[in-house]
Amino acid sequence: MIPATFGYTKASTVEEALSALSSSDDAKILGGGQSLLPVLRLRLNAPELVVDCSGIDEIKGISDGGNTVVIGAGATHHAVMNDPLVKSSVALLADATETVADPQIRHRGTVGGALAHADPRADQPPVALALDAEFTIAGPGGRRTVPAAEFFAGPFETAVGEDEILVSVAFPKYDGWGTHYEKFNRTAQAWSIVGVAAAVRMDGGKVAEARIGLTNVGGTPMRASSVEQALVGASTIAEIEAACENAADGLEPFADEDADVEFRKHLAKVLTKRAVAQAAGIS
Repeated sequence: MIPATFGYTKASTVEEALSALSSSDDAKILGGGQSLLPVLRLRLNAPELVVDCSGIDEIKGISDGGNTVVIGAGATHHAVMNDPLVKSSVALLADATETVADPQIRHRGTVGGALAHADPRADQPPVALALDAEFTIAGPGGRRTVPAAEFFAGPFETAVGEDEILVSVAFPKYDGWGTHYEKFNRTAQAWSIVGVAAAVRMDGGKVAEARIGLTNVGGTPMRASSVEQALVGASTIAEIEAACENAADGLEPFADEDADVEFRKHLAKVLTKRAVAQAAGIS
């Protein structure tokens, strides 16, 4: 299909983009375009103005923030999954990003765009939630930082306002942690039916800390906090399986053409066990 007519402007700085957003009551941000363009073509959205942020150099980089790895919102999936700093200090993000769609989309699409789009099926939001990432958002009143626990508001809804832009995401470093992203989908390059992001710190052969995020089990990514607590001290596969048995508690999955509610709950338990065992190095 052909999109409805819209105005277009390309910004070279965050300030220019914010100015353009303020000039319209119905504007959308264009990053890599892998989420927005299909929506426009299907006329699921018909904005008055599209603000192209692909030319803003400030939001493209990946840098060492000391205790964090700072990912610019405009950094592509390909850049993130191949960056040495990300692979060494936030390996879980690199692992999950490798499963996103196909090489063409990973070369064009951006991590910040995927996080801000907040598709309930997306692979990177549960990583951001599990690892307590922090989002820097620029708006008319300046810049503010929002923790991942407060960023995802609902399906396709985040803390980024209509007149704001996501600038970067800071991921705490997890050097020395074991990580694994486990995803179930029916065909290669498809969305997750359920996905689980797990990070585990071992000490003396036992789980000392665990962080677990799940995707496509509700309107937003979910943190399996009770499972994280139950895993502390686990040292065998049987103990891990027992701790993960309640991974579906508190989830509110929906039914669709891919899976019904009970199947998604079953997958949440099975995939959490697999992801944790892999991250812990216990079989």
